[in-house]
Amino acid sequence: MYDSYLCAVNDVVTFSVVDAASDAARWAMTQYFEELDARFTDGFDPGTAYDEAAVALNPPNGAFVVAIRADDVVGCGAIQFLDNDWAEIKRMWVSPLARGIGLGRRLLAHLEGVIHASGCAHVVLDTNGVLIEAITMYRSSGYEPIERYNDNPYAQLWFGKSLS
Repeated sequence: MYDSYLCAVNDVVTFSVVDAASDAARWAMTQYFEELDARFTDGFDPGTAYDEAAVALNPPNGAFVVAIRADDVVGCGAIQFLDNDWAEIKRMWVSPLARGIGLGRRLLAHLEGVIHASGCAHVVLDTNGVLIEAITMYRSSGYEPIERYNDNPYAQLWFGKSLS
């Protein structure tokens, strides 16, 4: 069910909100964390991220979204509501075999739509400097560099965007 596959441009991908503690969410986060561990110079330790996701990335505090093609999870992203006006995008990942077809951009737009529909007018996110593809996508999607807003030890860049 959660195997990676080559995703063609015309494949139908749907976005579904799932429980952040579900098998699909945990599988996607595991793929994401394994990639971070491989790409970050000093590796990545998820620590208590799975347990924290079950609280912070589920209603009413947030939402966890998986990108699905047929029965295969090919990406994920999450929202954590910071207050009535601000939300944070977290855990955004697209399978390496499904990259290059605009899925990341579609997932980002979907997450922004969920945030906007909630009444939040602003979104922030952080990322690591080695994630060049993500940084390029965020900048081309209207995200502007902002001051550090959290204590994430793996973050090196912080971005914000107004959705109004």
